[in-house]
Amino acid sequence: MPLLPKSKNLLLIFTRNPELGKVKTRLAKTTGDKAALDIYKFLLEHTKQVTQNLSCDKAVYYSVKVRENDIWDASVYQKHLQDGNDLGIRMHNAFQQAFSTGYEKVVIIGSDLPDLTSEHINKAFEKLNSNDVVIGPAEDGGYYLLGMKKLHANIFQHKDWGTSTVRKDTLNDLQNESVHLLETLNDVDVFDDIKNNPVFNQFLN
Repeated sequence: MPLLPKSKNLLLIFTRNPELGKVKTRLAKTTGDKAALDIYKFLLEHTKQVTQNLSCDKAVYYSVKVRENDIWDASVYQKHLQDGNDLGIRMHNAFQQAFSTGYEKVVIIGSDLPDLTSEHINKAFEKLNSNDVVIGPAEDGGYYLLGMKKLHANIFQHKDWGTSTVRKDTLNDLQNESVHLLETLNDVDVFDDIKNNPVFNQFLN
């Protein structure tokens, strides 16, 4: 049974199903598949800890298959399957679904951010009171968070997803909108992203 909306704010969490050899493949080239999977599971758990007590509604979007009995409590998180052939289409469809359900502010995050806190997400919703769009810049030139009050479909089109041009191209699309930038964080994609962070040492021995 779908969860009824409790809030006008919805947090979308995009995840990959944690399967050996299928997650953090660029990281796995250095660490091996087992360590890459363990690191991703650690990041999923961190994302859950950061989000589970937020006052907004929450929805997990799975990459491959919706799992019922996993770390995401179905009484807290709506559960959906990502829909689309590339990341832009999948995000567009998730935002579109959220707004068509009646949500007024929608924020999306990934699930690979060791430095993400509840405050980042709360601030994003707060800044949407006075801005059209909120973006959390990632150090690699993309973004780790995107929030809006209506669907800006153009920002999900014609992007080289996973490259350093994504945020710049997105901001170009939003020249006529007011955009608030949160602090820059680093998401985990390759070994350089974790090598100097002691929290990951347990996975690298």
